[in-house]
This record gives sequence, structure tokens and C-alpha cells, in this order.
Amino acid sequence: MSNKAVVSLATGMEDPERVTVAFLVALGAAEHGRPTLMFLTKEAVRLAVPGVAVGRSCEGCPSLPELLERFLAAGGTYLVCPLCFNAKALDPENLIKGAEIGGTVPMWEWIGEEGATSFSY
Repeated sequence: MSNKAVVSLATGMEDPERVTVAFLVALGAAEHGRPTLMFLTKEAVRLAVPGVAVGRSCEGCPSLPELLERFLAAGGTYLVCPLCFNAKALDPENLIKGAEIGGTVPMWEWIGEEGATSFSY
């Protein structure tokens, strides 16, 4: 049985609380030693651009830059939907650390034959 985790996030900074929850779930998996991938689609692709995931979604919540830093330190990676990214005319040469452009085929290749626990936000 696989211990991999995939968190699919389609929401960006229009709903920072949802972004925070998705990052907390992904971070929990990564900090507990699970290989963890965040699949960013729709508005969430903007989070892969430096300087977008900023601020704090609620009083007492960790800041988004802190969550991104911890996720990267725990070995977490991001796969950014190329269709969504290109539709927004974003620069593929300007991504945060740990992010790469890739769609569903690379996601399934990463998951492999053992499968993964998945969450969707």
C-alpha cells in the first residue's frame, strides 16, 4: 500500500481559507514523511508564481509564505496544470521552488501503480 498523498487545489487567493486548509493537509502529509504532491489547477496555478501566496487567511492561521516554505522543506512538490497556466498567460520561467508545469499524465506517473491518498479543494 502506498503512502503517497495528492492534494488537488483549484482555488486561488479568491478563497484564502480554502488555500490554507489545502496547504495544511498537504503539509501534514509531507511533514509525516509521505511523498506529497499538490496538483494546482484553475485559479490555483497562480499560487505557483512567486509573490502570489501571501498573507494570512485568518487570525491565528499560519501565513501562506510560511506554509509554502514548510511544504518545500518537507519535500513537497507542485505540479501545475499547463492548460490552466497557459490560459492565464503566466510565465513558465517564473515558478516557485518545487513547482513544475505538468498535467494529468505526469500526475499519474508520479502516483504510480501503488496509488495515493487524495484530497481535493
